[in-house]
Amino acid sequence: MKAVHRVHRTRLGLVHRFHRTRLSLVELSVDDTMSDMNDRPLAYHITFGTYGTRLHGDERGTVDRRHNTPGEPVLGRIESWERVEQSRMRFPPIQLTREQRLWAEVVIPQVCRRGGWTYHVAACGPDHVHVLLSADAGGNAVRRWLKVWLGQALGQRWALEEGRRWWSNGGSVKWVWDEAYFQRVYEYIERQRATK
Repeated sequence: MKAVHRVHRTRLGLVHRFHRTRLSLVELSVDDTMSDMNDRPLAYHITFGTYGTRLHGDERGTVDRRHNTPGEPVLGRIESWERVEQSRMRFPPIQLTREQRLWAEVVIPQVCRRGGWTYHVAACGPDHVHVLLSADAGGNAVRRWLKVWLGQALGQRWALEEGRRWWSNGGSVKWVWDEAYFQRVYEYIERQRATK
């Protein structure tokens, strides 16, 4: 019999621990380990794409769960994989309009306040979003809630058809540990802002 134990942190940390008595194994995610050590990065650089605009097999390259080791090259063009990904899509890709991008950049600081996070800067492109923020929660949990709440805010203004969603699955969370890296990320995002 498996025993599953979940621990939920407040303030949207949503840390999950799975304890499998049968295997006598405790699996901890990176977010779990960080919460245990009370060691947080200076900030998180969170990036996620809009639905259907960056599929595996795309010529720009992608990563997946099996090919996501730092320093490893991204997966290049694989037309057959891209066709499979396209066939799985239930809706056309989402490209944010200029108006949606401008509005999202105004709303993201409010989303950060809702989560109890410190907003630094954000940029919305037609097919992706970059956010630099600080939080006392795990980066993956913050990214999930950021996507949910930003999607809800966009949906209140621009309704999507039933079942359609704004964002692709997953995204990237990079930990920003020092001031020099923080400044580089800040400037990188600032250059891409729709509201500049």
